[in-house]
Amino acid sequence: MLTIITGHYGSGKTTLAVNLAVKAAKEGKKTAVADLDIVNPFFRAADSLPLFKELGIETVIPYGANTNLESVYLPPEVEKLFYEEGERILDVGGDDDGAIVLGRYADKIKAVGYEMICTVSRYRPFTKTPAEAAEMIKAIETASGLTVTGIANTSSLGDETDFETVAASVKYAEETAKLSGKPLLYTAVMEPLWSGLTEKQKADIGEAFPVTIYTKRLF
Repeated sequence: MLTIITGHYGSGKTTLAVNLAVKAAKEGKKTAVADLDIVNPFFRAADSLPLFKELGIETVIPYGANTNLESVYLPPEVEKLFYEEGERILDVGGDDDGAIVLGRYADKIKAVGYEMICTVSRYRPFTKTPAEAAEMIKAIETASGLTVTGIANTSSLGDETDFETVAASVKYAEETAKLSGKPLLYTAVMEPLWSGLTEKQKADIGEAFPVTIYTKRLF
């Protein structure tokens, strides 16, 4: 399965991408992650290289990632991931500016089949309303030449996130899904918080994907 994770900068897309990769690897699946973020050099899947190495996750990162270089470049190894077996996860740079990089691979991605998940957060500056989030999804599709196939609600306030924070974002995510015509796949919830919720609280959140923070900043 080729899975593309996209969304606005700081929305939690890298946290989601890393957790999907870790989950697949722990399930015994051959797993690869490509860090396609050429927009933001500071918060990226490449931060998890030691963890990926420990779990046997193949990693493709841009030249210049995690350095003080102002520009980073995608290596040719990216293309081979389109044809490999197993779980292949592409972590794409923020919003439509970052999604432009997918345009050069769009035909090949369509040929092999894909899932493209867009992360949305009620607590980010440019996606505070369902209308803004739906517009971002449309812009990503236009820039990438690909179709978003599902939405992940990754609304979070970092360490200050509690049940009310997450629960208050569910209606926002549902409305975003309605406006964009995309299915809401799940709400990402940090594992320690999820484990401490009551069954009633979990039911209020609905379909959830518990995540662990592996990257250097909270999503």
